[in-house]
Amino acid sequence: MPFLALAAALGASLCWALGAILAHDPARKLGAFAFTRVQLIGASSFLILLVTATGQWINLDWRFTPAIAISIVSVLVGNLAMIGCLRRGGPRRNQLLLALAAPMAAGLGYLFLGEAISAPKLLGGAVVLCGVGLAIFYGAGRTGLEPLDGPIGQVVGLGILAAAAQAVALIALKPVLLAGVEPLAASALRTGGGAVIMILLGFWPSAAFRPLSTPTPRLVMAAMVPGFLGYVLAVSLLLYALRGSATGLATVLGSISPVLMLPMIWYIRGRCPPLPAWIGAGLVALGTGVIVLG
Repeated sequence: MPFLALAAALGASLCWALGAILAHDPARKLGAFAFTRVQLIGASSFLILLVTATGQWINLDWRFTPAIAISIVSVLVGNLAMIGCLRRGGPRRNQLLLALAAPMAAGLGYLFLGEAISAPKLLGGAVVLCGVGLAIFYGAGRTGLEPLDGPIGQVVGLGILAAAAQAVALIALKPVLLAGVEPLAASALRTGGGAVIMILLGFWPSAAFRPLSTPTPRLVMAAMVPGFLGYVLAVSLLLYALRGSATGLATVLGSISPVLMLPMIWYIRGRCPPLPAWIGAGLVALGTGVIVLG
C-alpha cells in the first residue's frame, strides 16, 4: 500500500475520532437531522468555494454523473440507517455493525472493479477489524453493550444497511477518482448533493425534521467544527486513499477511529480505558504493519 494512501486513510480516521468527540454535545442538543443538516450545509459550502478557488473542477467528467448520484443517495441512505441503528442499538453496537463496511467494500471492489487483495493484506485487515471491535466493545470503560430500544433484528438490519450504503458509495466513486477527478471535487459534489436533499427535507412538516433546541450561532458553530473535520478533511483524505489503494484496505484503515479515540477519552475523562481496549489498539497496529509489509 503506497505510503501517502496509508497516511491519508489513517489521517481520515484521526479526523473522524476528533470529530466524534466534539460532536457529542451539539448533536445531543440539535437532534440527529438538524445536526447533520448544519454539518452538510457548512461543509459543502466550504468545499465548493475551495474547489472553485483552486480550479479543481477542470477534470470533472459529467459522464460520471450516475456514479456521483449513486454515491450521494448511498451516503444519505447510510446516514439515515446509521442514525436509526444508533438510536435503537446504542453507539457501540452501531460502531460494531458499521465496521462491516470494510469487508463489504473489499467484496464489492473484487466483484465490480477487479480488485484483488493478497493473503497477507487480507490477514492484516482481519486483525485490524478484530482490534477495532475490541476497542469499541471495551473503550467506554465497561463491558457489555447498551440496552436495546427495539427488536435486535431491526437494529442489525439498519446497521448492515448503513455499512452496505457506505461501501456502495465508495465503490461508485472509485472510477471517478481513477479518471483524474480530484478528491476534493468529488467530496464537494457528494456533500453538496447531500446538503441540497437535506435542505429540501427540512421543508417537510414533520417534527422529526425540526431541531430539538434553538440553533444559536454558538451551537451552529459547535456543530460545524466536527462537520469540517468529518465531511471536509476525513472524507477527502479517505477518497485520496481510495484512489491510491484497494477499496477494502482504504476502508479498513479509515475505520480505526474508535482506537484513536482511546487516548482522547482517557484525557477527557481522566480514566484509563481497560486493558482489552488497549489490546485492541495493539492488534490494529499489528494489522496495519501487516498491510504495509504484506
